Amino acid sequence: MRNHLDRHLATVRNLGILAHVDAGKTTVTERILYATGTTHKRGEVHDGTTITDFDPQERDRGITIFAAAVSCDWDGHRVNLIDTPGHVDFADEVERSLRVLDGAVAVFDAVAGVEPQSESVWRQADRYGVPRIAFVNKLDRAGADLDTAVASIRDRLHPVPLVVQLPIGVEDGFTGVVDLLRLRALIWGDDGEDAVEDVVPEELREEAVRRRRLLEEAVAELHPAALEEFCERETLSAATLAAALRDLTRTGDGVVVLCGSAYRNRGIEPLLDAVVAYLPSPLDVPAVRGTYEGAEQERPADPAAPLAALAFKVSATPTGRVTCLRVYSGTIEKGDTVWESGSGRGERIGRILRVQADRHAQLERAVAGDIVAVVGLKSARAGSTLCAPGAPLVLEPPGVPDPVVSVAVEAVRGTDTDRLASALARLAEEDPSLVVRTDAETGQTVLSGMGELHLEVAVEKIRRTLGLEVNVGRPRVAYRETVVRGVTGLVFRHVKQDGGAGQFAHVVLDVEPLDEGFDFRSAVVGGRVPQEYVRAVEAGCRDALAEGPLGGHPVTGLRVTLTDGATHVKDSSETAFRTAGRFALREALRDCATVLLEPVVEVTVTVPEEAVGGVLGDLAARRGRVTDSGVRGGSAVVTATVPLAELFGYATRLRSRTQGRGTFTARPTGYAPAPAAVVTP
Repeated sequence: MRNHLDRHLATVRNLGILAHVDAGKTTVTERILYATGTTHKRGEVHDGTTITDFDPQERDRGITIFAAAVSCDWDGHRVNLIDTPGHVDFADEVERSLRVLDGAVAVFDAVAGVEPQSESVWRQADRYGVPRIAFVNKLDRAGADLDTAVASIRDRLHPVPLVVQLPIGVEDGFTGVVDLLRLRALIWGDDGEDAVEDVVPEELREEAVRRRRLLEEAVAELHPAALEEFCERETLSAATLAAALRDLTRTGDGVVVLCGSAYRNRGIEPLLDAVVAYLPSPLDVPAVRGTYEGAEQERPADPAAPLAALAFKVSATPTGRVTCLRVYSGTIEKGDTVWESGSGRGERIGRILRVQADRHAQLERAVAGDIVAVVGLKSARAGSTLCAPGAPLVLEPPGVPDPVVSVAVEAVRGTDTDRLASALARLAEEDPSLVVRTDAETGQTVLSGMGELHLEVAVEKIRRTLGLEVNVGRPRVAYRETVVRGVTGLVFRHVKQDGGAGQFAHVVLDVEPLDEGFDFRSAVVGGRVPQEYVRAVEAGCRDALAEGPLGGHPVTGLRVTLTDGATHVKDSSETAFRTAGRFALREALRDCATVLLEPVVEVTVTVPEEAVGGVLGDLAARRGRVTDSGVRGGSAVVTATVPLAELFGYATRLRSRTQGRGTFTARPTGYAPAPAAVVTP
């Protein structure tokens, strides 16, 4: 039985498709579903007929907004696939998907190479240690060049690219690839159906042998067993090469690179073969680790072990809440009661579903290694752990980024206010990167997210699904305040006596600038402030960081040192010292020199060369600072750092300046001091 379970797990691949917007992720996913026989018609993004981009907004806009999971079978393996968004506003969808994946396919445009969001998702995968292979797509486009794309992967992402294919033909003439491991050609017909295996064309034979030699040398440098064989035989067998490529992919020391044209259905079967051959199964990745009551525990990928599963996506459907899970260990069956970490109570599993984007197939059970959806959970959220009631465990949830843009929302009709509030609460439940709050000063309902498009999609979802008419205020960005010159020796005494036990706390603080974040230290000697009161002072200081002196924005980039203090034998308490810490830091911040920080983004603008002058002038007017420019694929590419507040409405402006031919992408790069002329909302 144990061997049977291991064999099952060894044939499972949980992977994501990652890339910059428009690199072809969704088309690759659709062709994989077609090649595996899961669908019988090729879905097209431009026709709105894709399986994974099933939401009406995705089809209208022609981009992926929501991560969609699908399952298919290839060569005796179960492939659980998540098609992730490529737009920076939806990076949290990528983050939550990467948290539960064992591997990934990074898709690159053969003309553009590594684009800004390609780099961002690559770094996200690095953080989670997700092994990946690369697929250079769109080799049929004018200006496509595999070697240039591979060079950009090497230069911008810094892995060792291990190219295992040589294209046959260029641009419109791209018809197939040479498999460098077996030195055989794969040729696709005009309809892109099954490839025909053939000998390497005579004109490419010498180049193929040269590239095979380069691949062997690169692998031998990185893999000890391959180096040993290479030294003995001065070559590597296909079996040794394949085994070494698998090891290097798992460790991240190398990245296998394949190529093709997903739109023309060329290169998909070898990509699936590479997924099976090189990306890890649940048995190949380390056992998941979690904690319970401070003790760390480990759960192996074993269906017989206690249940441990992580919820990574929650969707509200007309038939109820659907929660997507990655089962790390154990088995979950319909009707089971599981312990949910968020609420700390039991939840009953109503149904288990095999996910096919917006379609589902019922299952009786799910086992370790599966990615499934369940119906019936009432309190689980994205990041919640589900486990066996008798073996509680909490898995680390995926990180949630801080929102950077906010808008005020209100129902047009006063009678719809309650419906709008419940709709916003459901949105925040489905997407943790959306935050809903009520402004204490204005009483407005404020929706915050990762960008203009993110908020636009969220509001449009309310309008479409509920038929609510909603007014939206102008977007506001999330400013911060920081210290540029500190103070020393600030004395604050908190004394309160109103009958009964009083409150007494005496603290002395130093405040100094810090590159980023907040750091609290204690330099008190002689036990003048007991340790529990030191912790209370730190808590009070953190309370004070919520509102800075300039405009009530959160404060960051400072270090606070508690240098002295005094206590009262009866009236001192943790509450008193927390209060003293809060008011002392507020007073200190008023005495410090502080500046306003505004979020800035790196913008990459691609426009026709004749439009560059107007684009540069417009960026300068938006306080943009150009950091790079060049020509790629016949278009001018300009990279600039621009304050986020200046980018509102930029998409419309760019389209009008370039007759609709200009595009841009933006990714957050942090915060920078705002000029004094900037008036914060």
